[in-house]
Amino acid sequence: MLLEWDGEGTLLRVEAGGEAPGARTLEGIVLPGIPNLHSHTFQRALAGLTEGGRTEGSREGETDTFWGWREALYRFLRRLSPEDVEAIAAYAFMEMLRAGYTSVAEFHYLHLDPEGREYPDPGELSRRVVQGALRAGIRLTHLPTLYRSGGFGGVPPETGQLRFLRTPEQILSLTQELRGEFGDHPRVRVGLALHSLRAVPLDDITTAVEGVRREDPEGPIHIHVAEQRREVEECIAWAGMRPVELLLNNAPVDGRWCLVHATHVKESELESLVDRGVVVGLCPTTEANLGDGIFPLHRYLALGGRFGVGSDSHVSVNPVEELRWLEYGQRLALEERGVAGRALGGARTGEALVRAALDGGARALGGGTGRLEPGAQADLVVLDSTHPDFEGRRPEELLDAWIFSGSPKGAREVWVGGRRVVHGGRHREEEALTEEYRSRLRPLVSGLTGA
Repeated sequence: MLLEWDGEGTLLRVEAGGEAPGARTLEGIVLPGIPNLHSHTFQRALAGLTEGGRTEGSREGETDTFWGWREALYRFLRRLSPEDVEAIAAYAFMEMLRAGYTSVAEFHYLHLDPEGREYPDPGELSRRVVQGALRAGIRLTHLPTLYRSGGFGGVPPETGQLRFLRTPEQILSLTQELRGEFGDHPRVRVGLALHSLRAVPLDDITTAVEGVRREDPEGPIHIHVAEQRREVEECIAWAGMRPVELLLNNAPVDGRWCLVHATHVKESELESLVDRGVVVGLCPTTEANLGDGIFPLHRYLALGGRFGVGSDSHVSVNPVEELRWLEYGQRLALEERGVAGRALGGARTGEALVRAALDGGARALGGGTGRLEPGAQADLVVLDSTHPDFEGRRPEELLDAWIFSGSPKGAREVWVGGRRVVHGGRHREEEALTEEYRSRLRPLVSGLTGA
């Protein structure tokens, strides 16, 4: 295959058997880069620190739940500086690139200082994340996140949530500023996130969505929804309906929206999601780590639903593990094999998972990625075809071997917008970004009691 792109990194030709003067050979199996549709990079530094048993914030009789993990997160955030945010982001983005993610949606709800006060630059922490992405070389869809309350019905926020609080007007001002600053950058896009129905009253959702649509009618909008059973129960108690139903009845949800997790949904809600054309953002390693539950993927795919995968809290930073455990969760729940492939018309499992994640992930990030065809971005992942796990495999078995043949295999090369950022399995700035992350991490986690 010949892949040719222009100076902006846009593919011009994709031809079988083509030739071009001075073309280089990519030694290996070439795939489109995987979109990571859900990331909170600052949580990368917390991975492994919340596994100590029952946590503060858990209900009576519970041992360890999402709600206790959230309290550990709040304690961690009391220490986090802008410099920490940038160093952690750059390191996490570097890890993503090595693993085969070439683009990422950063669901960014950290806005204020540890006391809940404004920084001199209200966009300080957003700019730190963007700078981390530029340093690492990943394609970024930045999603400044609206966060208003501590529970359904406008419950006042807790102390641990003070760093997140923004009004719709403040978020819209920030998205406008960032578009003005980075709108011409080929690897940065700005969208909008609404943290959740717990954290954003319905009227504020309307204000924010209408405002952002005036600025960017095609921009992506993301929201957490129906992640935990307790969230569903509280929503029913307050509104008389389930979270997905409440959202669809009160917001202009369409194919530009990504509903993250949507773990606890019923059949009629799945049908509505498919009818609206939304992408569901699935993060199996984080959902397992937090004890969220298992999304009914087999039913959703059979209805024609779209999904993508994300690394979320970064207990794993590898698309192979997300795709593998997405399928394995279904196998455990149904006691069957080949669930995704069967739901998608009998395709091989690996190919079914990868194709669906490329399509849904690219849509959730605003398009332009996830394909090797003219007009798409030259975001490429080159796997090491000499790895023993690929030995003797037919072409149609290669993706199965990548996902289901042992420990996740990183990429030999990664290209973003026609620029090589990983070579020989190593990121071009790996030593510097790792050392900066390590130096920031030592004081940040020293003496931190996570759980």
